[in-house]
Amino acid sequence: MNYLTPDCDRLFERHRPYLMLLARARILPVNGRKLDASDIVQQTLMDAFAKREQFRGSNDAELAAWLREILKHNLLDVLRDAQRDKRDVRRERALGATIDESISRADAWLAAVQSSPSQRVSKQEDLLRLSEALEALPIAQREAIVLHHLQGLKLAEVAQELGRSESAIAGLLFRGLNKLHQLLSE
Repeated sequence: MNYLTPDCDRLFERHRPYLMLLARARILPVNGRKLDASDIVQQTLMDAFAKREQFRGSNDAELAAWLREILKHNLLDVLRDAQRDKRDVRRERALGATIDESISRADAWLAAVQSSPSQRVSKQEDLLRLSEALEALPIAQREAIVLHHLQGLKLAEVAQELGRSESAIAGLLFRGLNKLHQLLSE
């Protein structure tokens, strides 16, 4: 029996915050417009539902990896469409590598903020909890954390991106990380 068969909708919904976080970690303004992470995640979940019989995994970690690959392909499609220049295979490889790097950075950061060794034992469950906690943050704090910690932007770059002062961004990061730790310790 396929791992997804009994409760496919519930399993996919549990991973939505995680996919949102990964999508936000990669999306930057392209051609003067911001792409919508929720649209890309929704498309990813629809694609996964349509292909659910192809999933061969047997646990949440394998499901997360499978969903990450679908998300990566959807991000490639959206970013390629948004940056329509003449087709250049080198750009497509570079874009794929950039997405892989962003997803790796997100996974590494998510693992690094876990607060105790016992939490590290069930890494995938912790990633899901952390993703849900990030979704619960106020938008400004979440955006600052995603831009600084997941996209790797410097404080000044985050300030420019969000149209705020560096001290305001530092405050958002401080409050956001404190709230994040509070939500995770509950």
